[in-house]
Amino acid sequence: MRYYLLCFVVCLAISVAVSPFIIKASKRFKASQTILHYVEAHKGKEGTPTMGGLIFILTLCFAFCFFTKNFQLATISLAVMLSYGVLGFLDDFIKIKFKQNLGLRPYQKIIGQFGIATIVAFYCYYSNLVSSKIFVPFTDLTIDLGWAIIPFIIFVYLAVVNSVNLTDGLDGLAGGVSCAYLIGFIGVLLIYQQTAMTPAISGEFENLLILCFCALGAVLGFLCFNAFPAKIFMGDTGSLALGGLLTSVAVFSRTTLLIPLIGIMFVASALSVCIQVFHFKRTKKRVFLMAPIHHHFEKKGVHENRITFVYIVITVTMSALVIAITLYAGGF
Repeated sequence: MRYYLLCFVVCLAISVAVSPFIIKASKRFKASQTILHYVEAHKGKEGTPTMGGLIFILTLCFAFCFFTKNFQLATISLAVMLSYGVLGFLDDFIKIKFKQNLGLRPYQKIIGQFGIATIVAFYCYYSNLVSSKIFVPFTDLTIDLGWAIIPFIIFVYLAVVNSVNLTDGLDGLAGGVSCAYLIGFIGVLLIYQQTAMTPAISGEFENLLILCFCALGAVLGFLCFNAFPAKIFMGDTGSLALGGLLTSVAVFSRTTLLIPLIGIMFVASALSVCIQVFHFKRTKKRVFLMAPIHHHFEKKGVHENRITFVYIVITVTMSALVIAITLYAGGF
């Protein structure tokens, strides 16, 4: 545990130390955020530097080199994060280059996300470390999905990555909820590690935990500059990378079914958009004043700090419940 805490503290310190340089570089290269014309409440944020996701991405790359051993799952988790980060970077770069809020076309982003997820899905299917089995929460049961694990994992990656991206709409929101999410999975992985069936799997869990503690420190350091009023936004560079990492932690530990519980506020963001779009296409009327739902609350006059706080509290509460029930149920 001391080693995990060391990873957390070092990454927190590095992230805080790197942030001012990334902010300065973003301003120098005029990498600023263009605000959508229909988000009136955020007009004052026009020109805020973006691509802040580079802060925790660079911190995690450094931490990976010095803290983790050469285990597959941690290595691939980092590779997935970087792959989604590159996709997000291209999206941000186009927005900055052409001074608009539309970067990559939606179909281009989906193709890129689908391609990365497909590679990971086939790896999981053929890997003895992951396989086609997933754990049933709060029981000692596993489900073998067989070949169906491939489309299942692809769906999970697309759902979570885009949900995190949708949640990134207020200062500190996506980062704060992600930290609470990581705390939940850290607790669950610590429990599962105690009952890992082989030394190899136990070692893989250990490195996933190191990666989680490093990510928690890195994102918390970023939040020091992203909390209201934000000095920098994570951009799609950060939100897609973060989504890829959060998904990988769950998929590679075979605890995928916990995502809707611990990541309940990510689900709320995605679900509110789906409801809004489908209802509007059917009736030409809106359910929410604006989607995702955090913008609905903002339109109702709730300050973004309060919205962010409530999102984080709900996620922490769900994380605590999941950890407590997993402990009571005896892990595996």
